[in-house]
Amino acid sequence: MYKAEIISNQSIQDNIIELLNERIENFQYTIIPEVYGSGINTKKFGDTVWPEMNFVMFAYVEKEEAKLIKKTIDELKKRFPREGISVFFTKSEEL
Repeated sequence: MYKAEIISNQSIQDNIIELLNERIENFQYTIIPEVYGSGINTKKFGDTVWPEMNFVMFAYVEKEEAKLIKKTIDELKKRFPREGISVFFTKSEEL
């Protein structure tokens, strides 16, 4: 099992959720809706100077689903090249 962690601009949150729900049957996830931070190209602090914000999505998935998530995020990066989208995977096991 893998933990998928997606960090992205809130402006495309709905796009990410919609595509992942279409591609992964019974997709289960958790979202932290308002995340502040500084990336390579932009800052997102939700204030008047840096008004945008990110969100974080976590999902625990099997290997094939992880591959679908990676493919989906790669497609969205091409579609929204200025929005800042990252995905990370770590192996996870239940005790």
